[in-house]
Amino acid sequence: MKLRYKIILLAVAPLLLAFAGIAVAVFYQATFLAKQQRSTIEQAYLASKEAELKHYVNLGTAAISHLYNARQQSALTQEEAKKILAALDFGDDGYFYIYDMQGKNLMHPRQPELVGKDLSGMTDPQGNLTIQDLLNKAKSGGGAVRYLWEKPSIHKVMPKLGYVVMLEKWGWMLGTGIYLDDVDDALNKIDVQVAKNIQRTMSWIAGIAIISALLIALSGLALNISESRLAEAKLKVLAQSVVSSQEDERARLSRDLHDGLSQLLVSVKLQIESGLVKLSQNNGNQDGARNSFSRATDQLNEALSEVRRISHNLRPALLDDLGVVAAFGHLADEFESATSLPVSFQAEGDFHALNEISNTVLFRVAQEALTNIHKHAEKVSHVSMQLHCQGSSICLTISDDGHGFDIKGVANHPHRGIGLSNMRERLAAINGSLELQSNNAGTTVIARIPNGEDT
Repeated sequence: MKLRYKIILLAVAPLLLAFAGIAVAVFYQATFLAKQQRSTIEQAYLASKEAELKHYVNLGTAAISHLYNARQQSALTQEEAKKILAALDFGDDGYFYIYDMQGKNLMHPRQPELVGKDLSGMTDPQGNLTIQDLLNKAKSGGGAVRYLWEKPSIHKVMPKLGYVVMLEKWGWMLGTGIYLDDVDDALNKIDVQVAKNIQRTMSWIAGIAIISALLIALSGLALNISESRLAEAKLKVLAQSVVSSQEDERARLSRDLHDGLSQLLVSVKLQIESGLVKLSQNNGNQDGARNSFSRATDQLNEALSEVRRISHNLRPALLDDLGVVAAFGHLADEFESATSLPVSFQAEGDFHALNEISNTVLFRVAQEALTNIHKHAEKVSHVSMQLHCQGSSICLTISDDGHGFDIKGVANHPHRGIGLSNMRERLAAINGSLELQSNNAGTTVIARIPNGEDT
């Protein structure tokens, strides 16, 4: 995977993980709140239903209170009370029922087939003793009980909330109830709505996460395209600068060969031909011939010196023979001789760990820095070169006391700063770095490379 795609992935992955964490937290919190809301609504429904049933039971006991409180009690009195309670109903499935203390049904207006039967052992589909639970609640003072019972209007077992009281004088349990299927329907609707809301929220979070990831990916892609174009432009400029540098070097070498070495060799040739002519005349002009050959010898020495200078500029032999310190010293002497600028050179430390490539890079950086001083620096009176060890690195510092330059302006100029770029690239190839400092007091070039066998 390319680096640009890794960067985009590293940017998108934490975002998606954050959205996933938010989604999990929101889902958990929404589910928890939904359960709380359902429980609260259910309790409110049951409380209202219980109050309603208590009111119905109070109405039922009030309807038969004149019979229950009569001085003369008989079986006919209880039968009259049963008729009154059987006639009281509310809705299709609201009615009163009566049981004795042993669980025998005494009155049931909706299911008359149960009258007279002992239902104390009857259980609901969940295995609960329904009548026994109602009797226990009545004996403990009365109240509401939830249980399952067949709904007469649809002949299905449904959840029901009953309310029972004791009529101790007659040994009755009087009760009524309300079926809770409407409550369950209302709670189910709430559950469905809450589920839809949670799903909608999750969809929004997922949509926002996807859109955010796409925006980041597209932004990264656009940035990569822009950076690629910029890199290609810089690479093109660099390639042009490399070609230009090569052509400049070739032109310089051609001028050196033509203007220096070639002319010296031509002059030597002419001097030798002149000496040969003088020897062939046999007129005893040996002194003239000797002078011609002597001048030819001097010019040959100049030619050899020119060859050494050109060779030294191409690849200093001192680097290979005597090391980097001697090569830098010779470079300082040559620069001082060529420019008449005093150059001081100091070296401190052990540089034997540097390999051939590192030596060459430092030497070329020094050459480029001195060339820039000669070409561009103004009012320079002194140049300083220092080569020393700094911990795990070797530092080359070249400074002058001339007028400085605008570092940013030179770096951004399309036709300038090639020498600085070359120095940076040479140092970057061996994990080195270049630092520039320039102001009105002068310019300092600092090159650092690692000090070790692997440099």
